[in-house]
Amino acid sequence: MTITSPLSSSGVDVRRRNNVTETGDPAGRPVVFAHGFGCSKEMWRDVAPQFEASHRVVLFDAVGAGGSDTTAYDPAKYDSLHGYADDVLEIVEALDLVDAVYVGHSVAAMVGVLAATHDPSRFGALVLVGPSPRYIVDGEYTGGFEQADIDGLLDALDENYLGWSAAMAPLIVGNAERPELGQRLTDSFCSIDPEIARHFARVTFLSDNRRDLEAVRTPTLVLQCSDDMIAPTSVGHYVHEQIAGSRFVQLSATGHCPNLSAPDELAEQIRMFLG
Repeated sequence: MTITSPLSSSGVDVRRRNNVTETGDPAGRPVVFAHGFGCSKEMWRDVAPQFEASHRVVLFDAVGAGGSDTTAYDPAKYDSLHGYADDVLEIVEALDLVDAVYVGHSVAAMVGVLAATHDPSRFGALVLVGPSPRYIVDGEYTGGFEQADIDGLLDALDENYLGWSAAMAPLIVGNAERPELGQRLTDSFCSIDPEIARHFARVTFLSDNRRDLEAVRTPTLVLQCSDDMIAPTSVGHYVHEQIAGSRFVQLSATGHCPNLSAPDELAEQIRMFLG
């Protein structure tokens, strides 16, 4: 199934802006897949098709990524994750999605939290894959990185984005015995406009959405990998504890990208959660 230039209430053609595509059963419950930093909807190519028989599957690229309209990138709008959440809300509105299952990986998990708390009427479930509301250690909160670590990471990214991508992507994916996975993420990182990537990286790694978690009322599944250098297990447990009634599952997958390394396990856990 394809869609024909649906407009949001503000007149924005979200299909063009966010490179939105739909597949699967038009009458099925909508499942919206959202990608993380440096990625595109291509990261879901091994997961999304597993839902097409019974769901309306929606994929999109965040502005600046994949096949999105990069001319729509506004540094002021996207200076916080709220700008990306507003885009998600425009997409679900334009497609008239109700009871949607939002599956967000990495930073897109917090984007989904913001969208669902702003308009919970559109969302029936949240699946947060490797979420982190705060990447920096703060008192008793163990975010995974010290401030100096994040400063160094951002400086390296500013100095040589392509070199940073080639060095960091395999570490982020993990699974060193499967170098093709690291190469897939490297290729994805390298396809993003470096200026947009630098800005998005700062927004991502300096954000603090811890207080937003307690406002979530949508049924939520938190999926956590082991050996995740970006979002350690302690962070996954924190997200679970802050979202009332949420479910936590420790995957057997390792690294930060189970959509690449363990798509079948990821899809199965989502299906089990949806019942």
